[in-house]
Amino acid sequence: MHQPAPDTGPRHRTIEAPPGRLHLVEQGAGPLVLLVHGFPESWYSWRHQLPALAAAGYRAVALDVRGYGRSSRPAAVDAYRMLDLVEDNVALVHALGEEKAVVVGHDWGAGIAATSALLHPEVFRAVGLLSVPYAPPGGPRPTELFARMGGDEEFHVSYFQEPGRAEAEVEPDVRGWLAGFYAALSADTMPAPGEPDPHFVVRAGGRLRDRFPVGTLPGWLTEDDLDVYAGEFERTGMTGALNRYRSMDRDWEDLAPYAGAPIEQPSLFIGGSLDASTTWMADTIEAHGTTLPGLSSSHVLDGCGHWIQQERPDEVNRLLTTWLASLDG
Repeated sequence: MHQPAPDTGPRHRTIEAPPGRLHLVEQGAGPLVLLVHGFPESWYSWRHQLPALAAAGYRAVALDVRGYGRSSRPAAVDAYRMLDLVEDNVALVHALGEEKAVVVGHDWGAGIAATSALLHPEVFRAVGLLSVPYAPPGGPRPTELFARMGGDEEFHVSYFQEPGRAEAEVEPDVRGWLAGFYAALSADTMPAPGEPDPHFVVRAGGRLRDRFPVGTLPGWLTEDDLDVYAGEFERTGMTGALNRYRSMDRDWEDLAPYAGAPIEQPSLFIGGSLDASTTWMADTIEAHGTTLPGLSSSHVLDGCGHWIQQERPDEVNRLLTTWLASLDG
């Protein structure tokens, strides 16, 4: 166990990076742990992990992924390809004066973290994946795969593909939309089994929010928390965040040389039993013995939804710090 330095609380910084700038929040001192958020979130998604990791003797750093928050938002859709996001992570590690880091991601951040570890094992010595398991590159073209998923309805990933379409739904009422989206994927507020699935849209003029819970916040999300998220997206708009979805086919092409490649470094997976990412990708989790040969810890939290490190912060913090301690022996 590392001896923690006196904790001065979270510190905001902006560093020069490939898109122009990356905003980050860091806390603690010791081995570097880079925390990568997903959609539609920000560094704030790790607010419960920063002090816990700092107290355990780590330098915890949560960034705003490019396109989000106070980080740069390039205009071009292809500026959000996975290769560029990986290089952002490498640049961040070096800008912090470090050579190596453990990278931990949630949702899209899990994909960014996994690809960072795959492409740069010399930098990322271990990888933690929250909510979304590791699926090696390859397989069908993503937009074709997702187009087949909906049947008579349209999968949300397909709905997000056309520039401006989802923005037109979200941006007139960012706060209300985010509240509904967070509630739709949270264990205590998600639609009951058998109710219309909020991951899908009715094809004839439907909107995602038509299936969101209304007038209720999940237990993990306070009005003040929602203000933080909404304030950022009201300022930035949604395009930078949505461009990650619009770059999936580019990723498929870029990463073709790594088709089927395992991640060899020590790894961790934590999912929620009520999260569609866990249930739909059960076969992917089952394959982790082959795709993540360094997997040292795998957990599915009973009764937990998608926003795992916010829904179950104490449990996730315990699993993270126990795993991190095992890496350093």
